[in-house]
Amino acid sequence: MAPVVTSVSPNQGAPAGGTSVIITGTGFLGATVVRFGAQLATNVIVVSNTQITAKTPPGTGTVKVTVTGPSGTSTQNVFFTYTTVAAPVLTSLSPSSGPAAGGNTVTITGTNLTGATQVLFGATPATILTNTPTQITVTAPAAPASTVNVTVTTPGGTSNPLTYTYVATPAPVINSLSPTSGPTSGGNTVTITGTNLTGATQVLFGATPATILTNTPTQITVTAPTAPASTVNVTVTTPGGTSNPLTYTYVATPAPVINSLSPTSGPTSGGNTVTITGTNLTGATSVKFGLNSATILTNTATQITVTAPAGAPSPVNVTVTTPGGASNPLPYFYVAAPTVVDLSPHFGPDSGSNTVTIFGTGLTLTSAVNFGPTPATNITVISDSQLTVTAPSGSGTVVVTVTTPGGTSTVGFGDPYYTYLGTPTISSLNPTHGADTGGESVTITGTNLTYTDSVTFGGLPASFAAFSDSVVVATTPPHAPGPVSVVVHTPAGNSNAVTYTYDPS
Repeated sequence: MAPVVTSVSPNQGAPAGGTSVIITGTGFLGATVVRFGAQLATNVIVVSNTQITAKTPPGTGTVKVTVTGPSGTSTQNVFFTYTTVAAPVLTSLSPSSGPAAGGNTVTITGTNLTGATQVLFGATPATILTNTPTQITVTAPAAPASTVNVTVTTPGGTSNPLTYTYVATPAPVINSLSPTSGPTSGGNTVTITGTNLTGATQVLFGATPATILTNTPTQITVTAPTAPASTVNVTVTTPGGTSNPLTYTYVATPAPVINSLSPTSGPTSGGNTVTITGTNLTGATSVKFGLNSATILTNTATQITVTAPAGAPSPVNVTVTTPGGASNPLPYFYVAAPTVVDLSPHFGPDSGSNTVTIFGTGLTLTSAVNFGPTPATNITVISDSQLTVTAPSGSGTVVVTVTTPGGTSTVGFGDPYYTYLGTPTISSLNPTHGADTGGESVTITGTNLTYTDSVTFGGLPASFAAFSDSVVVATTPPHAPGPVSVVVHTPAGNSNAVTYTYDPS
């Protein structure tokens, strides 16, 4: 679809061309040609699919503006009129005076100001910030204290002059510092209050520059530099000169003291957060775990939090260094991650509550044991390689994990799997009676029979074979004539009792 032109702004300009215009419409992406009548525009920039900027070619009269793109040329009747451009006329400046240092914003009001190419303060160009037909804003250049003419140049010529007065910048005066003292390490924020502080180029603490953070006519904030313990003069320099001095005292920084670590142990992989409590901890530059540096997260005068680095399984000394020196050491223990290599038993009822013994390594500091996502209870550590727990309820087969300050065990070598079993049930026997001499083959049908570990007839153990989750075949033991209870047992417990009758021989 061919481009569509809806407007051009401005819609008139000088016959000599060179007027900057904005063309609005649609379908401009890929446009290559803009014409004013038959003449090609220059400096054509496709800003977006709906806007093009360009400069007019020389021309006369009223001409049609067209845009040509890959899909054709626009046909809308949008016109541009070539007229003689009137010379600019200035009516006011605001403000009409300013500091010799310049840098302030001046608003120029008048007529015919469109397309200003230059604004002069005397012979010195100002930086043009905004430009409309009736107003221009500029940044005033620097100049000696004097009165100069301000003129505006546009394609229509140069304006009448208006006077602007450069005023000598008064020297800065400082009245107070807050605080008036600080650590020799510097780095603290100092607020300087006074007058004529605008445009501060330097703040010195003795001979050392401070970092300027904020600057208004009556207040400056800085970051104090480092210095030996001493009293120094603070001065402020602006384009108006250098201020009176005020004294600032550098205080020797006391050495840090650390009282506690929390936690006092962690994984060899590091990455855990450790809180260090003590005194004189401000401005900590490093925290070492043995020879390895920790990452400092927060830092106050009485507390530091860090991310522990990795380390070998062993105790190391933790120390804090500040501009006041290095602290006393406190021990921190790197603990290897625990392992789970076996369980006893590996099966249990889905209702839980049975005791399970866990075998592994690094179990002494166990804080949690999970069966899948569910925590076990009654954790009893027997040794570094053995503990017991009460299994929670659950279902299916889960991984048993142990958590210590060294981390949480993962599946590797060994057998950390635990299977929850449903309670066995017997639904039928076939046959339901047999000789009191025993030796009869009885098919037991039911559910959850796979892990059958005993079958009893009247309390007497029978030999058996579990063929599936629903079938066990048992051989009856000898028994006195009469009815007896048949019970199947699995790690999940005893089944219901079903009657089997011994017949007299």
